Amino acid sequence: MLAALMLAGCTQQDLRHPEWAYDATIYELNTRQLTEEGTFRAAEAVLPQLRENGIDIIWVMPCQPIGVITRKGTLGSYYSIIDYCQINPEFGTREDFEHFLGEAHRLGFKVILDWVANHTAPDSEWTKNEGWHYRDSLGNLMVQYDWTDISKLNYDNQDMRNEMLKAMHWWMDTIGIDGFRCDVAGEVPTDFWNWAMADLRQTHPNMFTLAEDEDKAQELTETAFDMYYGWSLHHLMNDVAQGNKTVDDLWAYFAKADTTVRSEAIRMNFISNHDENSWNGTEQERMGDAVPLFQAFCYVVPGMPMIYTGQLSGNHHRLQFFEKDLIDRDEAFAQAELYKRLNDLRARNKALFSPEAGAPMVRIAANNDKIFACVRHLDGCFGGNTVLAVMNMSGEEQTVTLDLSGNEGKYMCICGKKMKLETNQTFTLKPWQFKIYSK
Repeated sequence: MLAALMLAGCTQQDLRHPEWAYDATIYELNTRQLTEEGTFRAAEAVLPQLRENGIDIIWVMPCQPIGVITRKGTLGSYYSIIDYCQINPEFGTREDFEHFLGEAHRLGFKVILDWVANHTAPDSEWTKNEGWHYRDSLGNLMVQYDWTDISKLNYDNQDMRNEMLKAMHWWMDTIGIDGFRCDVAGEVPTDFWNWAMADLRQTHPNMFTLAEDEDKAQELTETAFDMYYGWSLHHLMNDVAQGNKTVDDLWAYFAKADTTVRSEAIRMNFISNHDENSWNGTEQERMGDAVPLFQAFCYVVPGMPMIYTGQLSGNHHRLQFFEKDLIDRDEAFAQAELYKRLNDLRARNKALFSPEAGAPMVRIAANNDKIFACVRHLDGCFGGNTVLAVMNMSGEEQTVTLDLSGNEGKYMCICGKKMKLETNQTFTLKPWQFKIYSK
């Protein structure tokens, strides 16, 4: 992709993020639940299918050994880590992970590891080091929320900080991953992230970083992180699907986001993830018939779309978090094809690239308040590309006439059909139906 951008008149200095991230789609890998075996060897066999669908980045949920003494459930939480530089035998051996990583790289994936810097398991060896964890007045290790299987780390301790960075270096320098998704990143001091990521980028300038945070997105994405969680947009999509919010609320969100988060920061757009699925319900529970529309919406609006384990196979149940719970596989699941078409469109139309390589999103005025209509048009150094979307965000059929002055002409619909859009174009959309056109 970089060569194409350079030919279009842009330079490496124009790019704020790794060049391979701009047209990427990210996939969250729940190793335990993806396959019957729940191992990296078994997950490796699924990689070609993911690549064929158009996935570019594999985010691997934590794969280190899990604490025992206060373990939740039978298998425990991925996020209760006992040793940062080992592999959980539930998933296989170090050699298995390295083989998985090598095959992923051979297929063209980038792989980032879920990094838990806020806390360790209470039976981690680190708890034996004085001052490395917070303790109460009686000297007991401290937990957060209802996370009784963890102990919070103390970032006032420089020795602990040094060891944390050393462990991150091990995964990049020795194992060869491509970056990190950082758990509850806002709970860790930003100055640690700035220091650690700057140090890592001295030897890995093209690493990619994702912060699980939105409240501190402005400061976290200043230097340390490429991408942040679009939590507010996620909840707003749920509300619109349930009839509690409107199209105008979505446009108000984007207007506010444009002023509160730096323009070059990438927002991760998603309708599901490991937290939402297990604790708040499947996308079908939360969105009903609106699921395909909001899948597409995550690609149309600025940011990077994310797909969670099971979304490509038709999983329809809440995956247990602390037990083995295999995803559902529906051979007739039609939405996998929709994801493939969306991933293809994102990869070939530069208007949908992530900031700052993509196009701004402009509202198309609609004479129907149930219709979300927008256009993203890009010219200049990144070439000329246009994506136009019309979405019925209601459970009833809607008709709308749009003024497409300046955007009329011949387009290709995401369904594969060619269509000429007129200056005053009328659309009739079934409940939760959408149209996406590109040229």
